Amino acid sequence: MSEKNKILVEAKPQYIKSQSSPDAGRYVFAYTITITNVGLFPAKLISRHWLITDSNGKVQEVKGDGVIGEQPYLKPGESFRYTSGAMLETSVGVMQGKYLMMSDNGDQFKAPIPKFTLSIPRTLH
Repeated sequence: MSEKNKILVEAKPQYIKSQSSPDAGRYVFAYTITITNVGLFPAKLISRHWLITDSNGKVQEVKGDGVIGEQPYLKPGESFRYTSGAMLETSVGVMQGKYLMMSDNGDQFKAPIPKFTLSIPRTLH
C-alpha cells in the first residue's frame, strides 16, 4: 500500500456477558472499529472481509458491502467509528480481515485489519 492510499484500522473488543450463555457454548463479543485515513487521497470503504476463528479452530468468514450498512467516505485525516459484534462457541477467539477501499484517484486498495483477540475477562493473561 502506498503512502497515497493508507488506512489505519484499530479494534477494541469487549465481552458481552448479558447476551452470552457459556453453558450453551454461546459467547457474544462486541468490537469497536476506528478507521482513519492517514493517506493523501480521500477514500471510500467498499466492502469488508473478516475471518473469525474460535479456539477450536472453527473459522467463520464474513464478506459484504460496507460496514453496518454504510460505505464511509473519509478525507485525509478523517476517521469513522462503528461497533458490531460476533458470536463464538468458545470463550476465546481471534478476528482479522481487510477492507476494500477506493480512493478518489480511482485506485482500489486493501486496508488490513490487524488480528485482535476476543476473550472473556480473566481468560488470557
